[in-house]
Amino acid sequence: MRGLAAGDDTCLAAVHRRWSRMVHTLAWRTLGDAAEAEDVTQQVFLGVWRGCGGYRPERGTVAGWIAGITRRRIADALSARTRRGELVAAAGAALPPDGSDTRRPEAALDRVVLGRALAGLPAAQRRVLCLAYYEDLTQTQIAQRTGWPLGTVKSHARRGLRQLRRDLERQNGADQTYT
Repeated sequence: MRGLAAGDDTCLAAVHRRWSRMVHTLAWRTLGDAAEAEDVTQQVFLGVWRGCGGYRPERGTVAGWIAGITRRRIADALSARTRRGELVAAAGAALPPDGSDTRRPEAALDRVVLGRALAGLPAAQRRVLCLAYYEDLTQTQIAQRTGWPLGTVKSHARRGLRQLRRDLERQNGADQTYT
């Protein structure tokens, strides 16, 4: 762990060789999907690499520390799976029964209006919202991807959503409120 904390790639390779089977097995048994288990395994070892300075031997073994990271990543994957299912169900409910959008020509206009509203946001807020909604990332995952603190990601998301609401309400008049 000292070598890992010092940035030694060979130490990361050794930790990966020793613990990757355990991580993958935990992820696969919980998620039931080999591809998701591979993703979780990769995320866990990225977390090990980035967070190795946070390991405290007096608090537990390396295996326990890695297992804790694994449990958190599995929980993130399950949450993302749930959100994807809810989004698919909501999108399916919003579609006309025959699958065509010809009965709702304003749907294309809605996409254009939303795209313009997103484009008007500051870059950081736009990036956070796009990662959350188009790539289905949690705020924790966005913080890891961007390298920003979690609180900053949450602030950008909150401010961006508020600004989108104000912009859309202004464009549509006070008769329509977005929640």
